[in-house]
Amino acid sequence: MIDIHPTAVVSSKAELGENVKIEPYAVIYDDVVIGDNSVVGPHSVVYDGARIGNNVKIFQGVSVANVPQDLKFGDEKTLFYIGDGTTIREFVTLHRGTAETGFSKIGENCLIMAYAHVAHDCVIGDNCIIANTVQIGGHVEMEDWVIIGGATPIHQFVKIGKHVMVGGGFRVTVDIPPFILAANEPLRYMGLNVIGLRRRGFSNERIYNIKNAYKILFNSGLNLSEAKEKIAHDFSDSKDVREILEFLEKSNRTLIKA
Repeated sequence: MIDIHPTAVVSSKAELGENVKIEPYAVIYDDVVIGDNSVVGPHSVVYDGARIGNNVKIFQGVSVANVPQDLKFGDEKTLFYIGDGTTIREFVTLHRGTAETGFSKIGENCLIMAYAHVAHDCVIGDNCIIANTVQIGGHVEMEDWVIIGGATPIHQFVKIGKHVMVGGGFRVTVDIPPFILAANEPLRYMGLNVIGLRRRGFSNERIYNIKNAYKILFNSGLNLSEAKEKIAHDFSDSKDVREILEFLEKSNRTLIKA
């Protein structure tokens, strides 16, 4: 059963799954797919290109898949994906991709809090928490299990690794490798996100290896190439450290510093 409020405007071309609920004054455009058991809140607008998964909750006043704030955008057909189980709180704005990538994406089981903005061509992983009024610039890549504190601006093209936590209100203009706790102004490496790692089942040995790899990167006095070689040699059996090295290889902006 699909529950559409009489005041909602829903295109007959939109594809709605089972048990979808469309609340008062919501607007659903033509090229939209909404999965089973999802809810679109009152006064929200779901534009062409939206691909919304199952069990997604969209609160009031949300804008999904609106056109990018990019002067190069030529009204090409692009998409915005929202993964299963994700919650989008009130007045969030989500902009679809440009021709450069073709899409923007938020993964599964994420929480995007009120007034946040996710710009064009962004990719946000699974299980991320984006707090109130976080502003994410275009082409940002954010891996799984990232937490961003409130009122944080994130510069375009920044990359943020798995299990990172960024404190509220700090500007993110640098790449942040996995497992890090980042804060201060300018943004600095403040150690590991130990509480988050323990909550997710990381053993003492895994945390020890990650911590010592970052000691080499930030405190050894070696340049980046030398530090990567030593880390690869000293922690060749650690999957977590390999993930750090893989992140460093794909980083093309300035890295966070200690």
